[in-house]
Amino acid sequence: MAFATSADGARIYYETHGAGPGILFVHGSGGHHAAWWQQVPHLRDRYTVVTLDLRGFGRSDSEMDEFDSRRFPDDILAVLEASGVDRAVLVGQSIGAAAALKAALRAPDRAAGVVVAHSLGGIDHPDLAARVRADRAEAEKLPVLDRLLTPHFREVDPARTFLFRQMGTFNAAKMADLRNLNTDGPTVEEVAASGIPICFLAGGRDAVLRPETVRAAAALLPAATLELVAAGPHSMYWEVPALFNASLDRFLATVYSAEKPALSTSGAST
Repeated sequence: MAFATSADGARIYYETHGAGPGILFVHGSGGHHAAWWQQVPHLRDRYTVVTLDLRGFGRSDSEMDEFDSRRFPDDILAVLEASGVDRAVLVGQSIGAAAALKAALRAPDRAAGVVVAHSLGGIDHPDLAARVRADRAEAEKLPVLDRLLTPHFREVDPARTFLFRQMGTFNAAKMADLRNLNTDGPTVEEVAASGIPICFLAGGRDAVLRPETVRAAAALLPAATLELVAAGPHSMYWEVPALFNASLDRFLATVYSAEKPALSTSGAST
């Protein structure tokens, strides 16, 4: 077992698998490091894959009085430092996407790219905020599980549905316990100015965030990549992992192939 020490002293659990360019996964509110069991085997033969537990989740410290999401980027950066991964594409799912994007903007030299999955990454923009509020209001009319997995999946795959529900039982922090989820988000201008490659990964069947909302965010960042998977629900990484993984493959290939000429040039000049 490996632990990193976050800026305030919290112990953050992480795992490292495989070898190659870096990719770090940041889970959502019901997950932890093991949520990525359908992604790690797919990627570890080509990439160094890092998974972690944010504070309050899994094996990380959970004894604090409150779980302040403003600390999550510190947890991510501490794991990057402790794992020895110089740079990585940060993949954030749902609430993990905001933490991943903030971490990348704090340390852009450590971020090869950011995948904002089923989220807008907390970007501070009035039109986007209004769209997200409207989407959330509709989602809250549904039972929680209906927001995350499709009824068809739950019917045909009761085993993975059961496992999905069990994952959250390992966490001290629940969604209602998290503080400042929508605080201190970056502006569109700050994200654009960073030059960090951004991929919005969205699902056509996402009951939490409509595809139209994600399209609106991507339109404000013309350099961003938009991966819109028609069959994808909010928990696409779990329900249809092959589609989720294929989107990751495309973005990772683009990011790391673009870096090769620069690396070659740098090597030739030394």
